[in-house]
Amino acid sequence: MQNKPDHSASIITVLVALLLGTSVGVANETDNAAPAGINKAAAQQLRDRGIEKLVFIKRFTFTANHVYTEYVNSKWTPGGGLAVLDLSTGKATDLVPDLTNGVVSRFDLSFDGMTVVFDYKQSEFEGYRIYEVGLDGTGLRQITFPRKDEAELVKKYRSRNYHHGTDDLHPCYLPDGDIVFVSTRSQYSILCDSRDNFTTKNLFRVNPATRAIKQLSNSPVSEASPAILPDGRILYHRWEYVDKAAGNNKALWAMRPDGSNSSEVYGNTISFPETMIYPRPIPGTRNKIVMLGASHWVNNALGTVIVVDTTQDNRSAETMTFVTKDIHALKHSGFDFRGEDGKWHHDPTGKTGRLFKDPYPLSEQLFIVSHKPKGPAWSHPTSYDLALLNDEGEETVLYKDNTISCWHPYPIMKREKPPILTSPLDPKLAEQGLALCVMSDVYEGLNGVDRGVIKYLRVLEQTPRPWAARKTWRNDAAGLAHSALGDGHLGLKAQYGVVPVAEDGSATFYVPAGRNIYFQALDKDCRMVQTERTFVHYMPGETRSCIGCHETQNKAPGDSRAHSSIPAYLPPSHIGPQPGETQAKKLFDYDRQIQPIWDKHCLACHGSDKGSSAGLNLRGTEQGVYSVSYNNLIKLGKSEKQLLGNRRLRNEDTGSAAIHYIPPYSMGALSSPLAVMLSGGSFKLKSPTQQTYAKKLTAAHPHIKLDKKDLLKITNWLDVNCPFHPSYWGRLNAEFKNHANFRPDIQFEDALRRTVPQTISEAETTP
Repeated sequence: MQNKPDHSASIITVLVALLLGTSVGVANETDNAAPAGINKAAAQQLRDRGIEKLVFIKRFTFTANHVYTEYVNSKWTPGGGLAVLDLSTGKATDLVPDLTNGVVSRFDLSFDGMTVVFDYKQSEFEGYRIYEVGLDGTGLRQITFPRKDEAELVKKYRSRNYHHGTDDLHPCYLPDGDIVFVSTRSQYSILCDSRDNFTTKNLFRVNPATRAIKQLSNSPVSEASPAILPDGRILYHRWEYVDKAAGNNKALWAMRPDGSNSSEVYGNTISFPETMIYPRPIPGTRNKIVMLGASHWVNNALGTVIVVDTTQDNRSAETMTFVTKDIHALKHSGFDFRGEDGKWHHDPTGKTGRLFKDPYPLSEQLFIVSHKPKGPAWSHPTSYDLALLNDEGEETVLYKDNTISCWHPYPIMKREKPPILTSPLDPKLAEQGLALCVMSDVYEGLNGVDRGVIKYLRVLEQTPRPWAARKTWRNDAAGLAHSALGDGHLGLKAQYGVVPVAEDGSATFYVPAGRNIYFQALDKDCRMVQTERTFVHYMPGETRSCIGCHETQNKAPGDSRAHSSIPAYLPPSHIGPQPGETQAKKLFDYDRQIQPIWDKHCLACHGSDKGSSAGLNLRGTEQGVYSVSYNNLIKLGKSEKQLLGNRRLRNEDTGSAAIHYIPPYSMGALSSPLAVMLSGGSFKLKSPTQQTYAKKLTAAHPHIKLDKKDLLKITNWLDVNCPFHPSYWGRLNAEFKNHANFRPDIQFEDALRRTVPQTISEAETTP
């Protein structure tokens, strides 16, 4: 991934200061600031709609260095809090005067318009917690509290990283009275943060009366800003990357309030804007959503206002309607503003144009927003006001406080309560930690794949990296990853095994619940024909159905099933081993699984730098965080020869390529000349260029033909994008070769743990 900075607090802070020409968080004078107070004409527009008061946040502008790190590394500038704006008098009153010496990040209003739930951070080295208060200022109560082991977490991690422990943020009322919020209680780190400073937010829900908390998602990277759709589902921002660029993609998803039926709403293949956040359903419409579009870094979720019609193609950029047509996020960092010449101009400072945050829709034609005019830098502490924004992109300042910025405007009014959804979860399945998946036709979306080719689905997981895997040493990072796993790998992959596919393309099978699961469609030799590049989180006892490969929500079942109107589903299958293997569950350990094959078949010709054929040394000598053979193969895999198959499209450069649909046969073993050669030329590649190279390699190695067991190891390794290390645990760099914890042999369940395996814990105490 190009143009992505090292995630170091000090470096980024200095960079931001240089870009802004000032110290981060220090005010600059501006010539075009609106006058303080209320705009009576704008206020009257709201009063004409029956809105007499707004609740909003007073807060100095966050100065964090990424769109998702506002709570982690923004400069600590306490003050402000929740306020109520009376539109008739123009007076803004503190709602909770006792909580004005900390920071409020985000809040929600109850459906009856009587109470507010909000997150609040009372001191620099404490986490955000969820509170609730009546709109009359009475009944203040704290709903979430630090974990019982919070002090231990702080002791373990604060000295190594920015963060202080756990945070509870972005609360939102559910129709049944519970509260959904995002939290770092899962104790995961952001996978692409090489310095391991940033934490991951997952969705949780809490009962305000009992304070019982339930986790709803398990994403390896952050989620944010939940809101409730008219049908009762939770709409939210989700960031993920399975074999694709790390900056993209942060799209819109939805789930039921119990965490089941998580599904894409919009944008899972859209590159720009990279970040789609603060989504809200637009009242009076069927399926329209307003959201904010932003870049990835040097940006605190500031950007452009966009409307999406979810009845249209949910993976097309053409579905977006820009309300603020003069603002875009066309790069990985900063902002883009349309100039008078009609061209886009990139500006990391944000001074060139206006910026918006957190649009609240009153209708398709009118939104209330937080807004910064042209002139001040994006991080100016007091330049954000409350404004009205019409569907032509014209803003009118509603209210401004010259001493502090204003955020998150929300009309005080009753809203129709969505239905309380219930899900038919199977308690017996839930007890086993399983969910049921029903697929109607794997060939749906597999253009160019003949019926009968797909025999199995491979079940994989991308595993989050726990805080417990943090390291006090620095030399195990590689390719933006704090724990080096392999070239292009930011998240650990664990393989559960395979399930059969019926002749008509249908499959019914059980999958592990509470995990981030994705599938690969395999041929008879368990070679990957197509892979998912996103995951689904299954709740215990859930039943999920899908049409086939890469369908969208707008696609109807049976679009290409002229051969049969009813799938002949197999009885539910349990995940089993691949044919030729005895164990279903599998990690990928290059040193222990792949290197022995090179040792046996290849070192006679490829055993040294000086005398190796074609200059390819395949010895397993440790080199950096990997080995000589691995590093050399990766180099060839990145050349025009593409020895390892097409890995480029699985590791797009952020800012230069869309996250487009990748056709079958274009990745993994079925795109690899190496796999063809090792099979003795038993199959052909779709690419004529690659097939010519594969034929040449095969002719040059007439005595090389692996047995089925070793060939499956190689093709399986190629299909999952050539990882090296089997887990996040242990010391990886060759300089630690004599350490007791060097490159440990990790078992499957230990690799997926949130806590340090006992053997690793003991070994790590060894100097």
